[in-house]
Amino acid sequence: MLVVEDEKKLADLLARGLREEGYAADVAGRGEDALWMAMAAPYDAILLDVMLPGSDGFEVCRRLRQEGVWSPVLMLTARDAIDDRVAGLDAGADDYLPKPFAFDELFARLRALVRRQPVERPAVLEVGDLRLDPALHRVWRGDAELQLSAKEFALLEALMRRPGVALTRSQLLDAAWDMGFERRSNVVDVNVRYLRAKIDRPFGRESLETVRGVGYRLRDDA
Repeated sequence: MLVVEDEKKLADLLARGLREEGYAADVAGRGEDALWMAMAAPYDAILLDVMLPGSDGFEVCRRLRQEGVWSPVLMLTARDAIDDRVAGLDAGADDYLPKPFAFDELFARLRALVRRQPVERPAVLEVGDLRLDPALHRVWRGDAELQLSAKEFALLEALMRRPGVALTRSQLLDAAWDMGFERRSNVVDVNVRYLRAKIDRPFGRESLETVRGVGYRLRDDA
């Protein structure tokens, strides 16, 4: 997730809340910073404040769409007049949430946006007998519920959203860690090893495959 908010306390609060929910979260305090960050990384969603120094949220959203960035945009603002909502949606935003807001509603709207982009996605992911519920933050192999760390959960969700597709280590880093993380780290390999020990080994499975020279793939039959 990309949080675009110039009030530092609120930006930090949003980022912390997202990370506690298992998301990777980057923060931009200016519209110009948000533009280059959104063009540099494929964010699953962007939380965009309207009142920003420099380019405001409406302008940022318009420029993102002009540059071909189609990450879902949820606009956050204290300006909740009908004209402002219309302006935000017409600028290319996907949803609009006035301040103050409840975190539960924010997370629910984000889950809905992620499911719809770029195609409809189910609320509960199923690959073979693996089931993952992003809202409840729970995972099952058959009838057995699995206990995963936040990073293991994020990695598995990324793999289950694209079963049968080899994802690079860079793509998996983007799914579970923010931009400030050391890209040369072997943290993906370590967490994949932990994940295998929980979703495969106890069940005699080999569903999480290594694709040499590329990264990892979850077999589409799991």
